[in-house]
Amino acid sequence: MSDIKHGPVVPTPGALGVLRPLPAGAVRLTPGGLLGGWQARTVAATLPHCVASLEARGNLDNLRRVNGDTDAGFRGYWFADTDVHKTLEAAFWSGAQPAFAAEVAALLEKAQDADGYLNSYYQDPERRDRQWAELHFSHEMYTAGHLIQAAVAAARSAPGDAVAQQVVSVARRFADLLVQRYGDSPQTDGHPEVETALAELYRVTGHRPYLDLAARLLDNRGHGTLGEGRFGAAYFQDHLPLRETAEVTGHVVRQLYLLAGAVDVAVETRDEALLATVEQLWDSALDSRTYLTGGQGSRHRDEAYGDAYELPPDRAYAETCAAIASFQLAWRLLLATGRAGYADEMERVLHNAIAAGTAVDGTAFFYSTPLQRRTGHDSGDENAPGHRLDWYDCACCPPNLARLMASLHTYAATGDDSGLQLHLYGAGEFASGARRVEVATRYPWDEQITVTVTGTTADPWRLSLRVPAWCTDVRLTVNGTPAPARAQGGYLRLHRIWHPGDEVVLTLAMPARLVAAHPRVDAVRGAAALVRGPIVYCLEHADMPAGGTLFEDWELDATAPVAVAHHGSGLAPVTLRVGVRARTAQDRPLYRDLRTGGSTAATATVSAIPYFLWANREPGPMRVWIPLAAQED
Repeated sequence: MSDIKHGPVVPTPGALGVLRPLPAGAVRLTPGGLLGGWQARTVAATLPHCVASLEARGNLDNLRRVNGDTDAGFRGYWFADTDVHKTLEAAFWSGAQPAFAAEVAALLEKAQDADGYLNSYYQDPERRDRQWAELHFSHEMYTAGHLIQAAVAAARSAPGDAVAQQVVSVARRFADLLVQRYGDSPQTDGHPEVETALAELYRVTGHRPYLDLAARLLDNRGHGTLGEGRFGAAYFQDHLPLRETAEVTGHVVRQLYLLAGAVDVAVETRDEALLATVEQLWDSALDSRTYLTGGQGSRHRDEAYGDAYELPPDRAYAETCAAIASFQLAWRLLLATGRAGYADEMERVLHNAIAAGTAVDGTAFFYSTPLQRRTGHDSGDENAPGHRLDWYDCACCPPNLARLMASLHTYAATGDDSGLQLHLYGAGEFASGARRVEVATRYPWDEQITVTVTGTTADPWRLSLRVPAWCTDVRLTVNGTPAPARAQGGYLRLHRIWHPGDEVVLTLAMPARLVAAHPRVDAVRGAAALVRGPIVYCLEHADMPAGGTLFEDWELDATAPVAVAHHGSGLAPVTLRVGVRARTAQDRPLYRDLRTGGSTAATATVSAIPYFLWANREPGPMRVWIPLAAQED
């Protein structure tokens, strides 16, 4: 194993791919920036909150119960161990909570069976005979996968550390059991995830059977071995072999984790056909099944994709874990292909659907991230509340957010012998060997990104800066002199001999934009959304005029200008000032002749806030898609 610290995804030197992730120690995000602030908040608030919640909710006692250290009954879902594993992974990526990591490592080692099996739910004496007997339901491999990913974090973030080595040993014993049991089996797990974990464990250890098992599990899926279950074989992505599938379907998180594992296997085995299949499926999701915020999944019933263009804003499930999975998949595709569109999607989903998952204090979370909340919304269902909760019965999202944000710096840039590539813009320091730069920016609130060279080589090298697809006005200066800003494949590529102190200023113009959906998205026809840069905005009840007008009766006045307002304090650094009109709804029938529409009040001007910041004040209605003032007068 390497003694260089790395992040969650590190293809081997001979793997298929275009870009190489930087070592984890080569990137530092500044806590004062948006990305660095999210990461600092995770360490200071979210991670300690997760640790405390695991204790309070019984997850740790479940392991202690296996060890005979408590007689408390099992609590939580049958995959409750994964919340422990994900929090442990976040602890290793962040280097925080060492006492928690040491305690959990000891608990896991003590609870593990002699053959390597480790799952506190199925180690219960009453359920031991059901081990491996209900793979469509049990999440046993899924749970093992998150343990393995915690071990990968341990190996890459703390090489040589005794606690890290303890976790790696536990995970390898379980992985070895999986290889022994399923290396020649036609079976697979109902919830994909172990595939990408096994591929990454192979990358850490060089032990080929881990990668071979990951590949086998991918090929085993799609032959109906999991049965129909409650929602049909497509729910498990078990209706067709992966290589024959043309569109995403079923449970969103399962689909995206499956595709992430497929990319890992494809690049390590240099299987270009499999990689092309994943790209086709990804395109099918983005073309007709992805919300403006980057969220995916329109159906609550089975946490699944809906039909093409089925994207209702108020009924959006858009699970936070699905947004995280989308981000992780896009990163793998970016590394494999170098295509800027994958970085664009990482930016969109990170700044909107993922960011919305956490409250500003870092200790409350959304499970689903809808694009609308109605007045009087029934928030009795904990998966669709009108406000963030501090934990969930199925608590997959909070520790998932913690592990992503703890490793966020590793997703921002790549580097190789040719130079340094910046994909996500945040204030910080980035290095590819001796090629080092410092980035100063308030992006995405401000348009300007200043890159200062702090270290270099005697030979020329290329600094690549992503130009998001949403930006149509790009300006560039090098050492104060205007330079051509011609993007190639979504990047400005500046090749020269660099000297310490050289300064590049990239300006990405961010006018406020009104966005309309494809006409087949029936749910938002006749409505528009507000976007500036990568940030989607929304109207929230707290910013609407007083006077008793129902929130749903406000309409967007498209004839009024949209102004960008910068704030030195308050909830949002930038808001948009927009014109709205209230259409009187009193005594209006459910359906009416447009020639006799209701009266329209005078235009008012209100603030739209970044979508990811909604529900940080008092609970109440919100909407991203705002009806346009009807042409019926």
